[in-house]
Amino acid sequence: MTQSLPGQRPAREEVFTGDPELPVAVIGAGPYGLSVAAHLRARGLPVRVFGEVMGSWRHAMATGMFLKSTPDAVDLSAPEPGGRLADFLRVHGEQELTELTPIPCDVFVRYGQWFQKRYVGEVEPARVVAVDRAADGSGFAVRLDDGQELAARTVVVATGLNGLAHIPQELRRLAPEGPGAEALVSHTSHHTDLSRYAGRRVAVIGGGQSALESAALLHEAGARAQVLVRERSLLWGTTPTLTRPWPLRIARPGSPLGTGWVLAAVCRAPGGVRHLPAAARLLLFRRALRPSGGWWLRDRVEGVVTVRTSCRVTGAEAAGSTVRLEVAGPGRAVETLAVDHVLAATGYRLDLEAVSFLSPAVRRALECVPGSSAPRLSAGFESSVPGLHFTGSLAAPMFGPMMRFVAGVEYAATRVARALADRRAAR
Repeated sequence: MTQSLPGQRPAREEVFTGDPELPVAVIGAGPYGLSVAAHLRARGLPVRVFGEVMGSWRHAMATGMFLKSTPDAVDLSAPEPGGRLADFLRVHGEQELTELTPIPCDVFVRYGQWFQKRYVGEVEPARVVAVDRAADGSGFAVRLDDGQELAARTVVVATGLNGLAHIPQELRRLAPEGPGAEALVSHTSHHTDLSRYAGRRVAVIGGGQSALESAALLHEAGARAQVLVRERSLLWGTTPTLTRPWPLRIARPGSPLGTGWVLAAVCRAPGGVRHLPAAARLLLFRRALRPSGGWWLRDRVEGVVTVRTSCRVTGAEAAGSTVRLEVAGPGRAVETLAVDHVLAATGYRLDLEAVSFLSPAVRRALECVPGSSAPRLSAGFESSVPGLHFTGSLAAPMFGPMMRFVAGVEYAATRVARALADRRAAR
């Protein structure tokens, strides 16, 4: 039994009778994996969860970062009341958070760990290295990094953005042995501590929250940072108003992703998004949310950090321990910029080929959303490989942009759990 923290109940243990039932293997222990596992266990299904609890939030975000989302958009999905972020804060006697209170990442990590102990129970830290279909057709063969193998009736992939970080090819050439904190180029997901660049010149590529917050942290750590942005201007979120007048609520309804009818619609009805033509879904996925910075970050960047807009990197070469960037600015005038490190805040690319633990045979059997490399999914998040489900960002081209954020866990976890419970009842 998992030991409880003060104010918690231990996650219920499953009791099974009769013939042993193959478990559901949940790969990933972040918000989606924990929420799915909590709902499955509440329905009495045997579950094994693999991964480090809140691992990406602990190791792929720099110290000092905050969540861009508001408190009402980061609740994990529990099968019964009492599992919200507000409940965690109340149990531990911590200050209530509002839309005007940015959420520190370390608070969110502690919340996820509390949720795991309360609703999920054991999470196995072993890493899944291979998933293939079982030879007898009964499910899947799952192999762990310690050599252990197990049979699973169903596999739920909830690995978040692990392995999906995108660095443009012209920058990737700067690190023949691979990008990283010690190389000339890295991705924002490679860092937990940006103070290593104190006193050094760092070019941050990108104009979204990750780029702007990283630039602020670099500056505050003593680095000489500048941000290179393709757009003509930065886009910032607006300071929330806790009580909006009803005409404004009608004109621009609220949603977990922001205000406006489009965002409100895709958040209210992810299942409806799934029925749109593939081209329309991909347009929503790519355009519904433009890169922007949180309202609370603006004062730490504007007039503080050098930001160059309307420019793009057209070439990069290593010159000893420095990098020479060719930067095309307005009017396509090209200049050379010398820096000590390039930090790519260039987002993530959804590609099943990057989900390396899936066997080549399984990947070949997966049907993709036309125009993308993300899986086509049923209403229960099941792929074209029976018994293989995907949640989180890899489900966004099917269910809309809410799946890119914690706000989508309620919808995904309840649908996956219902689908698997119905399937067991039908056997």
